[in-house]
Amino acid sequence: MLITTLSGSQVPQSPLKLMYRVYKYILPEVENELSKLRAMAERIPDGELRTQALDSLAGKKFHCQGGAVYACANLEQRHILIPLIVALQTISDYLDNLCDRSTSLDPDDFRLLHQSMLDAVDPAAEPKDYYALRKEKDDGGYLRHLVLVCQRNVALLPSYGSVQRVVSELVGLYSDLQVYKHIRKDLRETELLAWWHEHESRYPHLRWNEFAAATGSTLGMFMLFLAASGDGLSASDADSIRRIYFPHVCSLHILLDYLIDQEEDKAGGDLNFCNYYESSSLLVDRIGWIASKAREDVQQLPAPRFHRLVIEGLLALYLSDPKVKTQSDVMRVTRKLMKNSPLTRLFFLINSIWIRKQQA
Repeated sequence: MLITTLSGSQVPQSPLKLMYRVYKYILPEVENELSKLRAMAERIPDGELRTQALDSLAGKKFHCQGGAVYACANLEQRHILIPLIVALQTISDYLDNLCDRSTSLDPDDFRLLHQSMLDAVDPAAEPKDYYALRKEKDDGGYLRHLVLVCQRNVALLPSYGSVQRVVSELVGLYSDLQVYKHIRKDLRETELLAWWHEHESRYPHLRWNEFAAATGSTLGMFMLFLAASGDGLSASDADSIRRIYFPHVCSLHILLDYLIDQEEDKAGGDLNFCNYYESSSLLVDRIGWIASKAREDVQQLPAPRFHRLVIEGLLALYLSDPKVKTQSDVMRVTRKLMKNSPLTRLFFLINSIWIRKQQA
């Protein structure tokens, strides 16, 4: 049976049980991990690297909180899963900030920076000088520390040997995206489309921007970490998880992220995948369709209600973001996406707003 280690009563399959675990375990333990990283980031010698590290921890904390929800499904292994998820997500967010506001437009620089993520999920990899191709170099060991935290924890997952290849493939796609979307503006779309042409035969039902969005998600990686936290997982199970989570769950995640960031990306001159639809109604239709496909896909997993909760939680988390209220076009799209929402999504919406208020 697929992923037998994840079936059973330990996986929360009701919104109340899930949120109880989020409040009791996830939020405080994620905050503990982030506080240690903030202390390190504050001591980064290079001013630019320090700024981007601290900004990513402050502005994207909810990425770590959301990702760590996967530890709710195996609380006994949360001492491995939470530090691992927080560290890998922090590498992702830090490098995204560094590339978005980069003093460089060198694809080789971006590729070398993201080698840190590939090394992070390979416990045998030797950390490298990831800043070798840029002028900002001295981070006081911050990025190396994050890589080592990931390596130490993946090595503790009982079934990591069965998922490592698939995790590395997803990280590789993520790294490709980060390189192509941060190079010179006149080259970005050409490179992204050429990259899409290498993959489109496997995903003919997607648009190129929807595939690109899927590659930008870390959720497939986190789901594989969760699956590997139990005994007895096979390599074929890992392939099945990838097919179930990628592309639809992953694409939904990042399209929602881009949806609320449209104004911010426009101001920063950043590429936004939600801008490639001919109309806002088509944008709503496509996100709604991808969400529907994601719900269908996760029905193949043991404890499917947990993964349905994750999907409804994603919709609630992003569509309740304060950025939505400042963008009239996004507000209209949000209202359409929230129309006839199930009670579960509304429950998560209320909790998302409450958590933000408490943390503010």
